[in-house]
Amino acid sequence: MTLAFVSGILTLVLLAKLAVAGGTYTLSDVIVGEDFYDAFNFEAIPDPSNGRVNYVDSATAQRLGLTVATANSFIMRADDTTVLSPTGPGRNSVRIRSNNEYTTHVAVFDMNHMPEGCGTWPAVWETLEADWPDSGEIDIVEGVNNMSPNQVHLHTGPNCSIPSSINQLGTVLTTDCNAAVNYNSGCGSALSYAPNSFGPAFNAAGGGWYALERTDNYISVWFWDRNNWLTPADVRLGSPIVDTSLWGTPAAFFPNTDCDLATHFGPNNIIIDLTFCGDWAGSAAVYSASGCPSTCIDYVNSKLLYRCLLPYSPFLFVDNPQAFEAAYFQFASIRIYE
Repeated sequence: MTLAFVSGILTLVLLAKLAVAGGTYTLSDVIVGEDFYDAFNFEAIPDPSNGRVNYVDSATAQRLGLTVATANSFIMRADDTTVLSPTGPGRNSVRIRSNNEYTTHVAVFDMNHMPEGCGTWPAVWETLEADWPDSGEIDIVEGVNNMSPNQVHLHTGPNCSIPSSINQLGTVLTTDCNAAVNYNSGCGSALSYAPNSFGPAFNAAGGGWYALERTDNYISVWFWDRNNWLTPADVRLGSPIVDTSLWGTPAAFFPNTDCDLATHFGPNNIIIDLTFCGDWAGSAAVYSASGCPSTCIDYVNSKLLYRCLLPYSPFLFVDNPQAFEAAYFQFASIRIYE
């Protein structure tokens, strides 16, 4: 038996143990409805991903109806009434960042709806903006142009990677987490086993739960749709204590076998945003492959290229801001456990 073979067996055993390790965590924060205004800062900043978007502050978001809080939900959406000038600012939208920073923790996102539509790029993620990527980034929910499934990624400084074979439900896409290589694709997986994990299919299923567990030994992300009978009771009920060792195989799993998570990740904020086009959704190849019409910029400007059914009729641009009526998040709650 060679040393390399023994080393490989030990690595597989370690990965198996890590994937079911889990732990017990106690509720430290519940964010519901109006709580979002106190728990998050509205970032009216230029979009770092170069999107066709205009992020607005809290007062503007409330005045324009881009955020709505009730006793049991919080909605944040993009403008769906304005035709944009090609030379003017992007589509009004919202980007929020938690006031609290987190290290070892569990976050459970109970979502009823996520943004959908061509040109959209919604994300729920964690990072420390002032020290990106050296304090790490965890993309919990992310995708573009209605293209399912959801993708979960890490972005870090150099010398961090994940194995190509992991005990998880998702499918590994990339293994090098270094944000400086491969066009900042990071390392991560697609939830190919769950086509209802993103976009219109997620919304048609009534939403569901995303959960993140971050430790120095591993990072795990789970997904359960609204009607999944395997959803853990402590997640479904919002219990004051959760035990992640009972949650089953994660959708995406990032062990510390090839990455020192303790040094690649610092205190992170939760960020939730909806941008349009930009570096990913607006890539000509990506946008075309999604089957979306026109170009991403023209579509987000609400100038939809259209041709009458009459023979030899010309192509025309028609106004179409209502295309973004479903471009909104609706959160039932966010629960943080530490």
